[in-house]
Amino acid sequence: MNILIKNGHIIDPSQGIDRVGDILIEDGKIKEVHIQGKEQRAKPPPTPPSPSRGEGKGEGESLLSESRIIDAFGLIVIPGLIDMHVHLREPGFEYKETIKTGTMAAVKGGFTTVCCMPNTFPVNDNASVTELIIRKAAQEGLCTVFPIGAITKGQKGEELAEIGTMRKEGCIAFSDDGQPVMNSLIMRRALEYSKAFNVPVISHCEDLTLSEGGVMNEGLLSVTLGLSGIPAEAEMIMVYRDISLAELTGGRLHIAHVSTQGSVKLIRDAKKRGINVTAETCPHYFNLTQDAIKDFNTNAKVSPPLRTERDIEAIKEGLRDGTIDIIATDHAPHHKDEKQREFDMAPFGISGLETALSLSLKLVQKGILTINQLIEKMTLNPAKILRIDKGTLKVGSDADIVILDINKEYEVESERFASKGKNTPFEGWVLEGMPILTIYRGRAYER
Repeated sequence: MNILIKNGHIIDPSQGIDRVGDILIEDGKIKEVHIQGKEQRAKPPPTPPSPSRGEGKGEGESLLSESRIIDAFGLIVIPGLIDMHVHLREPGFEYKETIKTGTMAAVKGGFTTVCCMPNTFPVNDNASVTELIIRKAAQEGLCTVFPIGAITKGQKGEELAEIGTMRKEGCIAFSDDGQPVMNSLIMRRALEYSKAFNVPVISHCEDLTLSEGGVMNEGLLSVTLGLSGIPAEAEMIMVYRDISLAELTGGRLHIAHVSTQGSVKLIRDAKKRGINVTAETCPHYFNLTQDAIKDFNTNAKVSPPLRTERDIEAIKEGLRDGTIDIIATDHAPHHKDEKQREFDMAPFGISGLETALSLSLKLVQKGILTINQLIEKMTLNPAKILRIDKGTLKVGSDADIVILDINKEYEVESERFASKGKNTPFEGWVLEGMPILTIYRGRAYER
């Protein structure tokens, strides 16, 4: 599909672009970028492609014609978003989500690259499962899917998985997400491997001896509700341990889903000391407190749990000062029958791909981040951490582009999600700002 995007406010942190301009897409690549008289190629402004016959609509998508001019006046044009923390559930849990439905949700939310965690069935702890995911994504995916391999076999924390062969097959990071690596020696070895293979180890920081049986943040509210609590220290202790191991080994450590004030302080201090650590948080950790579960709302049950207003403020400050590098979704879809159970029995997780950008724009609306800083945390920074050639609008790169209307309001209606997972605590929220068009390698999907 050949597309000319005209008059859009182009923001691309990878090149320092923040101006109105035009982008020409040909054969799935960015052919030309013209920025108010400053071009990336020594040519006149892009010539509109010749009109041609349109294609029909496919399942879950609305295709534009093969050649199309898009007037993006008043809209923002950004690189396709990168989510380095999603659960696509396939293989093994297709009743929750599939690679197809998960990537449909991704492009609807403005994501053109997602990285899927290994807690599938079987676990992605060997090259055969990695190959299966890559093949299914090529056949059925609507965006780029990069597999993340398990650190340990079966995610049992007892023996290192086949890190080398999985890396060779296509895994771009390693994690036992959903479970921590409790054995410090095994985590040390994983971080040593991260240096050898130049990949990040993504740590789910949770001390199971402190969190066992817990279902929400520990405090007065958990006592009032009669629910077992998980103290903030369960996260902080493991953040401290893994930072210490990263300092010992020089390995590449990435801390997943930061939720506590103490973790932010530890990561900030580690960065000041030059330790090779990066970190992420998720929209629910800066938009919701533990109060969201006062009515035993299982859709607000997540791991790590929602914390306090103090923690939210610390996370916002961590995003502002660069302590927290990226915003990921931790997209964790579940079948509705699983969530419609007693709070103790319901699984942890939020279906997050389709609301993440809008919820993150609240940081801009409140003056915590600039729009450029937000886009950087959802495009350039994850691309750098993962060392992938994505998150940019450079000439010659894949035409992964999002057109964003920051003024458009809409109400969250989970039944309209493309994801199989309708489990969101943001049901009925009115959000401002949404991706109205996602282009993946030249193919356009309307929201």
